[in-house]
Amino acid sequence: MSDSHPVDSPVQARESESETEDQAHDVTPSTHDSVGAETPKKKKKRSKRPKTSSALKDEKPSESSEPSKPAVKVSDVSIKQALEMNPSLKGELSHLPPSKAEEILKKMDVSQLLTGLSINTKNQKDMSSYKFWQTQPVPRFDEKAEPKAQPDGPIKEVVPELVPKSAAPLPEGYEWVELDLTREEELKEVYTLLTHHFVEDDNAMFRFNYSQSSLNWALKSPEWKKCWHVGVRAKGPNRLLVASIFGIPTKLRVRETVLDVVEINFLCIHKKLRSKRLAPVLIKEITRRCHLEGIYQAIYTGGVVLPTPVGSCRYYHRSLDWLKLYEVGFSPLPPHSTKARMISRNQLPPNTSTPGWRAMRETDIDAVLDLLQRYLKRFQLAQEFTRAEVDHWFLNRETAPDDRVVWAFVVEQDGKITDFVSFYRLESSVIGELSKKHDKVRAAYLFYYATEHAFNEAEKGLKERLQGLVGDALVEAKKVGIIRLSSGGCH
Repeated sequence: MSDSHPVDSPVQARESESETEDQAHDVTPSTHDSVGAETPKKKKKRSKRPKTSSALKDEKPSESSEPSKPAVKVSDVSIKQALEMNPSLKGELSHLPPSKAEEILKKMDVSQLLTGLSINTKNQKDMSSYKFWQTQPVPRFDEKAEPKAQPDGPIKEVVPELVPKSAAPLPEGYEWVELDLTREEELKEVYTLLTHHFVEDDNAMFRFNYSQSSLNWALKSPEWKKCWHVGVRAKGPNRLLVASIFGIPTKLRVRETVLDVVEINFLCIHKKLRSKRLAPVLIKEITRRCHLEGIYQAIYTGGVVLPTPVGSCRYYHRSLDWLKLYEVGFSPLPPHSTKARMISRNQLPPNTSTPGWRAMRETDIDAVLDLLQRYLKRFQLAQEFTRAEVDHWFLNRETAPDDRVVWAFVVEQDGKITDFVSFYRLESSVIGELSKKHDKVRAAYLFYYATEHAFNEAEKGLKERLQGLVGDALVEAKKVGIIRLSSGGCH
């Protein structure tokens, strides 16, 4: 929500190119995940968080004697289809003559297109174009890391004695504050800021609507620190909250090394202040505060390419209520189809089908932690969960149904937990003319999952098992009024 959640959170950060490059604006849970020594994180749209799918799997080289297949060029695919697969690429080419756009596309292969990385040379090679990020300890786009040339760890060592003890000055008329989310009035202020000024889609049709319960869930994980909940207020009688940035503590395993990191989320600035270059100032301030606590690495997610992602994520959406998604303008009516056909195509069974399927209970925490830890060992990059974190992230503690954020389910066979799957809810406000019919869209994001089938010989039956688990999760999501479920796949 990741999002807002850690490394796998769904997220999209949208704004003008000049602002995003230099200000890293509106960072949430993730399309691209980046790790840096001094650069704090961020999911999205969520964010927050399908994590297992966005970890980097440790692939072994193929032992096949067959020659490798040549890269498939975009010229083999229709230009129109290629652009629809990558909306950001479509936007970059929109100002070019069709012949020039086609020439650029023909030089790319499909694997490049699917990563979602921009073709803009400034986005890939020219670090001097990033006025802020070129000053930070992050890898360059053109930097080639040598395997095992050095141990995993900080890009740049931090000298604690040299960390400033006070914050950098803000523009006149503004002041730093620590936000106290245990106070309902301050939680409401954060909610208001994000509701009106956080991530919005390119066409200004939808805007994330983080509930107060979802903010508590995303920002008060075990060992959370009040000093990492940073805001900027306008001086004056009303002391309006005009900007925010938040960090939560996380343990991240990079191959065999476990790092204490901070996950950065909800970097948000009032729309009227986006020309003040507050984003770099916010990032530097949260960095300073993390250094004072002895944390020197950070992770974040964003919808634009910044130097330099460790992974890119493509989102897949499954409609649970296609008609409503069509009525709010999210889903188009495909050519040569009808509304009735699309409704029928997206039908789900009324009940789950996996034997032993049930909601996760508090007594399942230890078993889920054990299964999840073993499952995540299969990946090079993953969060290291504690028991308290499993309790927080997967067990819902709200009593009112409308306040519920996360759902988790297990499969129990012969007294043993063999499978686990979860999703969290993130609501969006419908803005503009279409809001007259529906003002809210309730979406869910696939969160963490794990199964014992991953440990079968040659992972026999793993794909089929995961498809069954996710299918049952769709059924559960539909029951609680969710109309779309999204998941991310990482490159």
